Amino acid sequence: MATGSSDSSSSRSSGLLYKLLLVFSVGIAASTYQAIQPPPPKLCGSSDGPKITAPRIKLRDGRHLAYKEHGVPRAEASRKIVFVHGSDSCRHDNAFAALLSPDIKEGLGVYMVSFDRPGYGESDPNPNRTPKSLALDIEELADQLSLGSKFYVIGYSMGGQATWACLKYIPHRLAGVTLVAPVVNYWWKSFPSDISSEAYYKQARNDQWAVRVAHYAPWLIHWWNSHKWFLGSSVVTRNLGSLSKADKEILFKMGAAGRPHEGQIRQQGTHETVNRDMIVGFGTWEFDPMELENLFKNNEGSVHLWQGDDDMLVPVTLQRYVAKKLPWIHYHEIPGAGHMFPLAPGMVNNIVKTLLTNDEVKN
Repeated sequence: MATGSSDSSSSRSSGLLYKLLLVFSVGIAASTYQAIQPPPPKLCGSSDGPKITAPRIKLRDGRHLAYKEHGVPRAEASRKIVFVHGSDSCRHDNAFAALLSPDIKEGLGVYMVSFDRPGYGESDPNPNRTPKSLALDIEELADQLSLGSKFYVIGYSMGGQATWACLKYIPHRLAGVTLVAPVVNYWWKSFPSDISSEAYYKQARNDQWAVRVAHYAPWLIHWWNSHKWFLGSSVVTRNLGSLSKADKEILFKMGAAGRPHEGQIRQQGTHETVNRDMIVGFGTWEFDPMELENLFKNNEGSVHLWQGDDDMLVPVTLQRYVAKKLPWIHYHEIPGAGHMFPLAPGMVNNIVKTLLTNDEVKN
């Protein structure tokens, strides 16, 4: 009888331990799941969200896109440009409008519209964002603003994901295109593994890991870029240590008042802005830009790619490879320039005039 009682007690103890372990495991799993889930975005115009101050269009899927107009009046313009901003920026960050000289702006009849990419500023987030959806957003913006059958596109930095997509999905709407230091996806299939690997490992270690997580485990990127155990992405954490000397000099000259609108950029949340940029930019694309065909075979327009050779964010070696694979793209490499070279004196005039007239300015 004593043995039976002991076995029963042991069985009950084992059962209790199993239940405790199960409860503990479920608790850890639930806690982990909650930690990796990004908070919901604070939608503009909602009860707890930012106010709507910008003009916006309503897209066919119900989302809103905020925009800002620059240059000569739209109805009087002979050349109309859609500008696509980079990561951690918004519609206000349009150096191509702010720094374009009046002579070029008025002489060539330049109208420009910049818009908040989904999740940024006052544009509604798009958790299903892809390069294709960005291109279709641009086409719909152009149609609702009556920009005509053809318009120009300038994309800067992470805005390159939308600009490459315009070349793929809406080529019939393009009068000309300029990519300025467009972020390169290390996993585009046309890159030889040795070339992409060499460029990848030139990044800071924290950026190597952040980009890898964005590609292989996008569901983890919010946690990765927000915890305090180690550094996340330099762009997401606004770590300026990885910038080139030229970029730091430009930022120093801009001073503290360089971006008075900075608080508006991520006002709806970090995940649907900079994190989503990483997920889309370094994810698996539906197409390889290096397989695109020349859409201006009769020279009725042109495509340009501008890159600084001292860019610490976008590897010049990969950009050179892209230009080599696409010889119909006019490649302009700027010696000694970093990622922010469009802010250098005279650079915007050069880039815009080259796109609109195919005549590069000689400074």
